[in-house]
This record gives sequence, C-alpha cells and structure tokens, in this order.
Amino acid sequence: MLLTILAAVLFVSAISLICAPLILVKDKAFDAIVFLFVSFATGLLLGAAFFHLLPESIHLLGEANAFAYTIVGMLIFFILERYIRWRHCHVRACEAHPFAYLQLLGDGVHNFVDGMLIAASFLIGGLDLGVPTTLAVVAHEVPQELGDFAVIVSGGVRRAKALAYNFASALAAIAGALIVYVSSGLFEPLIPLLIPIAAGNFIYVAGSDLVPELHKEVDVKRSTVQLALLTAGLALTWALNVFVHA
Repeated sequence: MLLTILAAVLFVSAISLICAPLILVKDKAFDAIVFLFVSFATGLLLGAAFFHLLPESIHLLGEANAFAYTIVGMLIFFILERYIRWRHCHVRACEAHPFAYLQLLGDGVHNFVDGMLIAASFLIGGLDLGVPTTLAVVAHEVPQELGDFAVIVSGGVRRAKALAYNFASALAAIAGALIVYVSSGLFEPLIPLLIPIAAGNFIYVAGSDLVPELHKEVDVKRSTVQLALLTAGLALTWALNVFVHA
C-alpha cells in the first residue's frame, strides 16, 4: 500500500511541472501570459479558500473555530511577509516580492494537507476511496499550479527557479503522506487545523498582493479581461467543489 500511496502523491506533485513549457516563451508573450494567469490565479485562490477550504473547516471545526483559525493564518502570513520584507528589502531594492515566497509557503501547507488526505483515503478505503480522492486533488491542482507559477514569477522570481521552487513546494505532499502512513493516524487531527490556516494564506495573498496588482490596470479592455478571468477562476473552483468533490 505504501508504494501505491507514494505513486499517487508523486503523480499529484509532478503536476507542478506542467508549467515547464512556459520557460521557453519569449519575454513579451510571457508577460502577456502572466497578465492573464495572475488574474485567473486571484480567482483560484479566493475560490479555493471560500468554496473548498473554509466549508471543509466549518464542517470539521465548527463555524467559530474555522473562522478563528483562518484569521490566525492571515496573521501568521502577515507577520511572515513583514519579516521577509525587512530581511530581503532593507536598504536595497527587492529582487523578489515577499508574496512570492508566501505563496510557496502557503501552497506547501496546502500540498502537505493534500498528501495527508490522499494517504488517509488509501489506508481507510483502499483503491475504491484512494483513487477517486487522488483524481479530485488532480482536478484541483492543474489550474492551481498554473496560477501558483504565475504568482511566483510575477513576484520577481526567474522562471526556471520558480518552476523548481514550485515543484519543491509540491513535494510537501510526500511528507504529509508519509507522516500519516508511519503514524497510523496519529497526526491526522492536525488536518482540521492546517486547512483554515492554508485558507487564511490564500485570502491574504489574493487580497493584499494580487488584487492591488490588478487595480494598477487602467485600460478598460484589459480590465474587462481581468474581471472575466478572475470570475472564471472563481467559477472553476466552485464547479470542482460541487461536481468533483461531491
């Protein structure tokens, strides 16, 4: 069963490499692609938080606790961003915006939880439960990883490095899966706490960093495209939550 779990988690982690072809795209075309994906990523992050993570948190923890831990998550990442900004941006100009690293950290937490969920599903229900759970994660991760890559690159990280960082973040799922397998469920109570904290990160990154970037666009046509893509990101996460996860 361990080999089956690791194969499923590695398959999910490898989805982050779907962005590899974007490394070869010319700068002008790449900037246009990033413009589109950042708008889409904003919708994905907000949709993942409000349509998937928060409802699951409320189900597991209750409404008051779910919102409380979400606020804790937002505060944690606010503090981290302030530290990163001071550490990397003191006196000299930043090589990369702090939100790029926050996105990697938050996505790592999300991937860690995904790994725990996949492992638990195989251990509890075998292939009958494990395979559908893995496919549900895959359906969510494909657009999510495209958005993550766009966010990291828009934060000033070079494309090849962004791809490597994003893949490293995706490998956090392996750690989550191994912990559940080795501990035989001992660490599973952590999942309800990690889910709202990850939601808090998604809301913080989208609201404090990405939305202000979108507001810098003043052209009506491009702003309309932004709105359409943001709405598409929200709609996709809603559809995945309703039709796939159900």
